[in-house]
Amino acid sequence: MEQHWKELLAIDRYTVKSKSVLQDLDRKIITLLYQPLIGSKCFSLYMTLWAELEQNRLWSAETTHHSLMTIMQSNLREIYQKRLKLEGLGLLKTFIDEVDGVKRYVYELQAPVQPNEFFQDGVLNIYLYNRVGRNKFLQLKNFFSDDQMEEGMKEITKSFDDVFDSVRSAEMMGRVNTETMDDLTLEEEREYLQTNHRATLEISDAAFDFDLFFSGLSDALISPKAFTPSIKEVIKKLSYLYGIGPVEMKNVAMSSLDQGDMIDVELLRKSARDWYQFQVGDELPNLVDKKQPITLRSNPDKKQLSQEEELMYQLETISPRQFLTDVAGGIPPAVSDLQIIEEVLVKQKLEPGVVNVLIYYVLLKTDMKLTRAYVQKIASHWTRKHVKTVKEAMDLAKQEHRQYQQWAEEKTSKKRTQNQKTPIRKEILPEWLKEEDEQTTDSEKHPQNKEVVDKKNLEQFELEKKKIFDRIKKYKDNKSSDNTERRND
Repeated sequence: MEQHWKELLAIDRYTVKSKSVLQDLDRKIITLLYQPLIGSKCFSLYMTLWAELEQNRLWSAETTHHSLMTIMQSNLREIYQKRLKLEGLGLLKTFIDEVDGVKRYVYELQAPVQPNEFFQDGVLNIYLYNRVGRNKFLQLKNFFSDDQMEEGMKEITKSFDDVFDSVRSAEMMGRVNTETMDDLTLEEEREYLQTNHRATLEISDAAFDFDLFFSGLSDALISPKAFTPSIKEVIKKLSYLYGIGPVEMKNVAMSSLDQGDMIDVELLRKSARDWYQFQVGDELPNLVDKKQPITLRSNPDKKQLSQEEELMYQLETISPRQFLTDVAGGIPPAVSDLQIIEEVLVKQKLEPGVVNVLIYYVLLKTDMKLTRAYVQKIASHWTRKHVKTVKEAMDLAKQEHRQYQQWAEEKTSKKRTQNQKTPIRKEILPEWLKEEDEQTTDSEKHPQNKEVVDKKNLEQFELEKKKIFDRIKKYKDNKSSDNTERRND
């Protein structure tokens, strides 16, 4: 996420446009189905923009973002972040025009998906279930559904030709001339009011490697015709939701063929759920279960890994939840820790592997505790620096760890001011960062000690890595043996 002041100023003007006429049902869908996913402030931004539209119209009057800040009683940074969240869920599209340094925005509101589409989406419904729980989810599903018509009812509706005389229709068409055709045609710069345009949840093509997926499939097994654009979109969503890689998705797709050797969407979704439950259990997937996208991994030679490459490989091939679990020797992480990580994934939009580096850094630096403010501050910095890969995150942490140390000390100083009796604990620096820091500081003071420092840091680095790898390996070995027993049963 860019720094908001680089993208948006209070004096920048904006206009609200709606893709279609929003109705009362849309308000209920946004309030009851989307609000649990986006939060109250994001919901407030959507409703405020909606309120600026004149009743049953598509355009609002132009105004400044300062006016929006006043109405919402919110700062520009928060408005910018909530705007991005609406864009991510497909509820808002943003357009910009800049003339002579003056920016003008158009915020195009998208109507939410219909209830039947939401509850069968495969992503939105899963996240809603996870947010509100089973009982509330069932209440909402019941609220947005109703009884079907009784079987046996016979339709007696008359058709057009049963009611209107074809002769009179022909007479009317005979009177149509050029002037009439011009009157019937809408001007190019205008559009009719509509209600059929709906939000779409878009997942980028980078989220799934279709080239790798298709390379593992033979035309004799599944015809390329089976992979229609809609099927490929479902595959992307399922891959993102359940963390299924292209290689694993091949087996999921093969088990979803119908009698005509075409892919059945419902079978595809069921196969993906079965795969996930076998891998993880009955718990529903969440953002903290995502892994680093294959396209953003380093892909080193597994036979000849250096110490740093081995660490990178571990952080790239594991989800944040699993990383916390493995570090704790198989003990599931606390809900509060998962909430901190999910906030980083949602608000800062960091990749899962990058978040693993962040977890690793903070845990070792703060005596194995995740502190919300500290995590968010570093995460914001990494977002502004456009960090996408594990290597980029580790390199940036090495460069900036002194600044991060200062932030930690400032936090400790504030706590000490609030409570003088609180003992001050010396911060722990991860060994893969200590190496550079201690070499620089000690060699500046005593250049003759550099060789000794290098050797000592290397030994400490080896020891620290061995501890964390032993924890992960022990847990994975136990889990692997459990899975083997399950398959044998």
